[in-house]
Amino acid sequence: MSLDFIEAPSPNFDARNKVPDMLVLHYTGMQTGEAALERLRDDSRPGKVSSHYLVEEDGRIFRLVPEERRAWHAGQSFWRGEDQLNHASIGIEIVNPGHEFGYRAFPDAQIAAVIALVGDIRTRWTIDDNRILGHSDIAPGRKVDPGELFPWKRLAEAGHGVWAEAASAPGQALAEGDEGVGVFALQAGLTRLGYDSAPSGQFDAKTKDIVAAFQQHWVQSRWDGVADGQTRATLMAVLRAAAD
Repeated sequence: MSLDFIEAPSPNFDARNKVPDMLVLHYTGMQTGEAALERLRDDSRPGKVSSHYLVEEDGRIFRLVPEERRAWHAGQSFWRGEDQLNHASIGIEIVNPGHEFGYRAFPDAQIAAVIALVGDIRTRWTIDDNRILGHSDIAPGRKVDPGELFPWKRLAEAGHGVWAEAASAPGQALAEGDEGVGVFALQAGLTRLGYDSAPSGQFDAKTKDIVAAFQQHWVQSRWDGVADGQTRATLMAVLRAAAD
């Protein structure tokens, strides 16, 4: 179907150096959608930012930057061997106050608009399901959006993204400070999925941040960075789903 966009051009973009093959979803993390839209279009102060689209809580979709251009939304980022992912991605900002200003569930009208927008974008670009991600996935520890309330399962059921669930599996939870073969296997699985988690066998602060990011996307009942049995079983299930 044809979507109705509200044109709100941002001057904050530059040229791409590759065809986009990734979608990155964010929450705005500001008190209002109006404030977020203003920030994404502001070129008068340092730290200029932008996205290709902004989706309001009532489902309105603002178009800020042409998809053929590079918007500035990902920052320091990594996925599957690539870094600095602005060049590879299309960014969608989803209006929500975020954890700082009163994080709340995303309204149905807003998620329906996000699903429609993602589907529309995928008619123009080849974007695999395993490259539809959250900002927290590509920048663990630095970013936590769109957060544990974002309905990734609903998005996947609509045909966009990878989703898998698993019951808790036996075994001791792994946490910061642990070491050994179990930690090595956990890090190897996270690396295989796409995170920057080179196996060392040492459960360090970086590993904790990555586990927390994985949980916010695929577990959501906990996101404390402790790899319990459900988290590890879910990782294996997601890896199988991502490989299909």
